[in-house]
Amino acid sequence: MNSFQPHITVATLVEQDGRFLLVREQAEGRSVLNQPAGHVEAGEQLVQAAFRETLEETAWQVRITGLLGMYVYQPYRGAGVYHRYCFIADPLKHDPGQKLDTGIEEAVWLTREQLNACRAEHRSPLVQRCVEDYLSGRRLPLDAIYEHPWPLQKG
Repeated sequence: MNSFQPHITVATLVEQDGRFLLVREQAEGRSVLNQPAGHVEAGEQLVQAAFRETLEETAWQVRITGLLGMYVYQPYRGAGVYHRYCFIADPLKHDPGQKLDTGIEEAVWLTREQLNACRAEHRSPLVQRCVEDYLSGRRLPLDAIYEHPWPLQKG
């Protein structure tokens, strides 16, 4: 039996007026930039996880509008493999009084140029890749993902 267990994660690419919503967070002892992102919880659908992670990490409520793509990343040989579903969302409402998740220093809006200038601070190469894919016009419909109901999703 194969014991390979990938990490299933979601990320949300939120753009407004040419700026992208990112989080500055602590990871592996350093401050890094990432799209709002995190692990899918048991019983949670992918879109639900993307909405939740964005809200918890940025205090922004968003409307998920599409799927940008699916990305597979292994930071180094022997490390875990991450399967990232990156969604596209429109910002709706910000709650400046909401406390951000543990490890999140702040939510920031950066232009493409600002993001390019700080590549060394990106949590992974997927941060830039997702922005480039978005700017190239890539858009997939949400119904490109079919999630068959599973026992934890049933009430």
